[in-house]
Amino acid sequence: MLVALAISAATVPAFAQAPEWQSEARCRLAADGVPATYARCGTLKVPLDPAVPDGPTIEIFVARVAALSAEPRPDPLLLIAGGPGQSTVDMYLQIRGAFESARRERDIILVDQRGTGRSAEGFSCGVPNDLSLDTTGADELARVVDACVAELKHDPRFYTTSVAVRDLDLVRAALEIQTWNVYGVSYGTRVAQHYLRRYPERVRAVVLDGVVPPPLALGPDVAREAQRALEQIFARCAADAQCGAHFAGLPQLFAEVLARLDAGAADETDPPPISALELRTLVRFMSYSAPTVALLPVLISEAHAGNYAPLAGQARTLLRELPESLSFPMSNSVTCTEDVPYVGAAATGGLEATYLGTAIMDALGQICARWPLGSLDDGFKTPVVSNTPVLLLSGEYDPITPPSYAERVKTEGLTNSVHLVGRGQGHGLIGVGCVPRLLRSFLEDPAPDKLDASCLELEPPTPFFLTLLGPAP
Repeated sequence: MLVALAISAATVPAFAQAPEWQSEARCRLAADGVPATYARCGTLKVPLDPAVPDGPTIEIFVARVAALSAEPRPDPLLLIAGGPGQSTVDMYLQIRGAFESARRERDIILVDQRGTGRSAEGFSCGVPNDLSLDTTGADELARVVDACVAELKHDPRFYTTSVAVRDLDLVRAALEIQTWNVYGVSYGTRVAQHYLRRYPERVRAVVLDGVVPPPLALGPDVAREAQRALEQIFARCAADAQCGAHFAGLPQLFAEVLARLDAGAADETDPPPISALELRTLVRFMSYSAPTVALLPVLISEAHAGNYAPLAGQARTLLRELPESLSFPMSNSVTCTEDVPYVGAAATGGLEATYLGTAIMDALGQICARWPLGSLDDGFKTPVVSNTPVLLLSGEYDPITPPSYAERVKTEGLTNSVHLVGRGQGHGLIGVGCVPRLLRSFLEDPAPDKLDASCLELEPPTPFFLTLLGPAP
């Protein structure tokens, strides 16, 4: 497969040679832990502040992964990663198989949003390996934020979605693309929707995976939706004959483990190798994916029995990767400008009743009190109204962007759309079952009312592990 990629990449026409465009004949895209691939890459110099086109510039990294066809369609597929703060290039490398069907006829365009991945020159800072909004104490968080702001070479006010969509259209023009298709996941759906709002004539079709409604202020609902998803997971286990029999009373087991860890396990001779805060964070992020959801009942049961090692092992792996996968400063610039100022006082009521509590909102408040705020485009926090064809994707048990969010954007303005929900699935549906094939079908004929998605109904969730060795045979 790598040989085929290399051959097809070599046949891609050269990028447009605009004065600010610096192209390479060919490049190798690589990230830790995943195979590399070949593409054509370049950097585009764009103004740091769009209002001052002759002022300081930054470089945006762009890659074009060639279509498998010798004569690709003129409308490629642009990918936009989530986070905020994830590298689109790294996201693609991790889940590239999900886009192989679409790549038969279309190039894939990867743009690392300003401040992320290979577009983070001058906008990065050192953060602790275990930094998490859920677990980091107030004093430590304040120190990290102040040190980060001091380390940045570029003004954080210009790393918001409103600025990023201008970069995307400059990339489109530099590549001499008239129209393209746009895929966004999680936070990337916010970027995709705002790009559609600003440049509707440049968008042929849109795919929104794990949808964020533009008016929504992310933050308070994180704890509520995480609680909802966990309750759904517990209910699915109880309804499953084998899982219900092995792990009876799972909600109570989880509550008792949390209570024990919150109390500091004072009655334990040897303190457990995981804290209550770390457990909360671990459960939240394991709820994102059906394969890791399958592990939750047995991990909770083992911890309740006094065996914390499996949970601690998962926490060491997952929590260590979080700071590495997201840009801390870019995430702050987006969240502190686009979300936290729009959180009403009433929106945080009742968070104490969730297993995550108020920790995330407390941390965001501390960060944003110190972080420079950017500006928003007019109408940024209003629904996008468009007749452009849109495919909406949701996981039934998504703990951060539930199916109701996609229904909201559909009814509020994306009238020419279809919404698909993966049964028992979590956050991000693109790699599940037949969804890659549905993506290709939608791009070939972007008519939402004609898309036959019956295959998705046959895709079961990952079966629960009954022991640490795996599910029942």
